[in-house]
Amino acid sequence: MYGVIQVLHSYWAFIVLLVLLAAVVNAISKSATGKEYSPKDFRISLFGLIVTHIQLLIGLVLYFVSPRLALFSELGMGGVMKDAVNRLYLVEHPFVNIIVVALITIGYSKHKKKLTSAPKLKTIAVFYTIAFVLLLTRIPWSAWLG
Repeated sequence: MYGVIQVLHSYWAFIVLLVLLAAVVNAISKSATGKEYSPKDFRISLFGLIVTHIQLLIGLVLYFVSPRLALFSELGMGGVMKDAVNRLYLVEHPFVNIIVVALITIGYSKHKKKLTSAPKLKTIAVFYTIAFVLLLTRIPWSAWLG
């Protein structure tokens, strides 16, 4: 079961990256050029919200069925934190990516309350860009692409 969930989590991450990149580029470019907010912009940001929440759910299931989770009882928190790989998988990756999902959720919620195009697009651009950059910092690139 662990292997299947891990593969699903890895492949879904490609979808998350593509959709978030599309949302960020769309919001920044439309904001910079002064274009109007449209239903397409709403759908792109909503799809970004949905795919990141699905990835969070898959990731939480993966975390709790992972054999690595036993390392907390074997090594203790200090032992986990001393090992860069275990720290990445058990602490940094989950924690930062929960923050990523929270930022996307906050950005999406705040943008809906804005009444005009410029603030809507700016809100999406700021929150989704910060979330996207944070996401890129905590992906285990060597294991993912290797």
